[in-house]
Amino acid sequence: MGDRIVIMKDGIIQQVGAPLEVYAFPQNQFVAGFIGSPAMNFIPVTIGDKGGQLAFTHAGFNLPVPSAKAKALAGFKGKPVTMGIRPEDVHEATPQDTAASQFEAMVEVVEPIGHEIYLDVQVGSTEIIARVSPDTPVKVGQKIKLAANTEKLHAFDPQTERAIG
Repeated sequence: MGDRIVIMKDGIIQQVGAPLEVYAFPQNQFVAGFIGSPAMNFIPVTIGDKGGQLAFTHAGFNLPVPSAKAKALAGFKGKPVTMGIRPEDVHEATPQDTAASQFEAMVEVVEPIGHEIYLDVQVGSTEIIARVSPDTPVKVGQKIKLAANTEKLHAFDPQTERAIG
């Protein structure tokens, strides 16, 4: 892979940067969904308040807004945004995960890949993909407790699809 990549859509440059930089800090929803396999999960949420802290509020969870994005998202309180999270940043909950990062989901599809398992899960009315370890005992139709790496959450303006923060 080159030192820098260019992501284009319909002949228009969306983002230029080092591959890992573009992956970690996509400038818009198109770039976020284009880079990575499986693609980033996009979930419609509202910016709410949980215990005095901004949170991504959804029918299936209230995840804290990363501290690095709190200032930028303060103006969106009470408004809808699109939350993005990569499948590798959603995993089976462990005792090390904070309660605030955990949520329940219903397993729809189990896809063993060998060294990992991808789960298509239903969270509220939204389907997302999570990556769990190959020794996770999971079956279709079962509820599972998952956790999100909340520092890796992304936010996008639902109108412009530009990254927030």
